[in-house]
Amino acid sequence: MTVGAVSGWLALELTAQFWYTVPPTQFQVHSGAAALGIFLTGALTWLLDLEVPTAYSSALLVLVTGSEQLRYVAGISVASAIIAGLFIFWRREFYRERAQYLFQSTSGNDQILVPIGGENATSLALFAGQIAAAHDAGKVVLMDSVTTETIDQLEADLATSESETEPTEKRDRLAEDMITEQSLSRLERIQESLTSAVDISCEFVVAVESDGPGETVLRTAADENCDLVVAPYEVNEARPTKYVRQILGGPTDVIAFRSATGMTEWRHVLVMVRAAGPVANAMLEFTQRLCPTYGTISVCTCIEKRASRRNAEIMLENLEQPFDRPVETRVAHDSVEHFLERNATNYDLVVLGASTDRSTFSRLLSEPTHESLRDLDCDLAVVHQS
Repeated sequence: MTVGAVSGWLALELTAQFWYTVPPTQFQVHSGAAALGIFLTGALTWLLDLEVPTAYSSALLVLVTGSEQLRYVAGISVASAIIAGLFIFWRREFYRERAQYLFQSTSGNDQILVPIGGENATSLALFAGQIAAAHDAGKVVLMDSVTTETIDQLEADLATSESETEPTEKRDRLAEDMITEQSLSRLERIQESLTSAVDISCEFVVAVESDGPGETVLRTAADENCDLVVAPYEVNEARPTKYVRQILGGPTDVIAFRSATGMTEWRHVLVMVRAAGPVANAMLEFTQRLCPTYGTISVCTCIEKRASRRNAEIMLENLEQPFDRPVETRVAHDSVEHFLERNATNYDLVVLGASTDRSTFSRLLSEPTHESLRDLDCDLAVVHQS
């Protein structure tokens, strides 16, 4: 606008002095002055690489201001400076930090519950530890669980080996102490591997499965004040188990992690997103914490129609802008399953949403992507945001 106002004022002065030879204050609008003002505005905006249509209207308005040309130009300049300053402040302090203000859960997750299970427990613990270590107050709570049937069986074994005169309460305490000692011994070995690689505080909890394993994990997370659960992604006949379905539908943020190789460092990470929003932002936030600074992060979305490419590119650009680290963006004209089958070998880890933000009817029509994936040649993390 300032460029347009200055261009219009210069056009008015030049045509009044050298063309019509009348004072600018007595000058009436003429096509020559208007044409020169438009030309000067176009030339200046082209040199400054600007695309501001309002500059042309500002240039034309100068021609009808009479004796107030300089005051008009000064007013436009001051107003433009104020608006530009406010915009820069808003963009720097709010827009670029919108992940902090719009997606609160991504700034939390300081205390992570890790239910130990599966063959790659160390990989699972290191995965959680590197996420927690990104915050100074981060802490990992390693969890082991025992069923009531296991406790009852051990008590029965003790009853047959001990004297029948031994008090029942003493046998119960002895059984619980033995099971707790076994669990703590296992958790301590994992802690040693974790703390030797990551500078993180670590605690233990041994829970009794009075309900199912999923309910036990969610209840323990609430009792221990954990705001994120990193649990093993267990499958049965290539389908997620009931335990996985329970925790992915619970009231706590969850990352279900499936280790294919036992890897403990993830240098090349691919984040698959369907649309911008809290879940996509959370996945990128976790990835930024997990991936080392010398690693690479890619974010990809799949489209069905070529006409959707431009909107997809804009969505990915807006998604990665709030983060400091460079993020590669990809748009694939393919289904997610086929794309991952062809490209998963290029990455150490693939991060997906759990699709729990979709309606039940939508999930019935199209099952969540993580359930349709079979064998990937890399690790998989499925993110659920409550």
